[in-house]
Amino acid sequence: MATGSISAAGRAMGMSYRRAWLLVDAMNRMFDEPVIASRKGGKQGGGAVLTGFGTELLHRLKAMARTADAALDADLRWLEARRRPVDDAGLEPEDASSSRPERG
Repeated sequence: MATGSISAAGRAMGMSYRRAWLLVDAMNRMFDEPVIASRKGGKQGGGAVLTGFGTELLHRLKAMARTADAALDADLRWLEARRRPVDDAGLEPEDASSSRPERG
């Protein structure tokens, strides 16, 4: 998601500007280089951009996710094949839960 705006990016993810700004600030403090550079509004308006480090970080995180997905694929398929069915609300059908002992 590339918006050029912390506010717009936050809205796109269903969060307030403050929450988005706090996350940007936390990421920038986490590393020895900033992840996102921002400039205050004014005549030319404000904005935010990924830094070179932020771009590299994003590429590496995506590669790590692909590696993890590939490593876990067989185990996740095995688990999914053995999972009980659930309804649209994420609940087990009534007949599956009726075999459980009652809590007392």
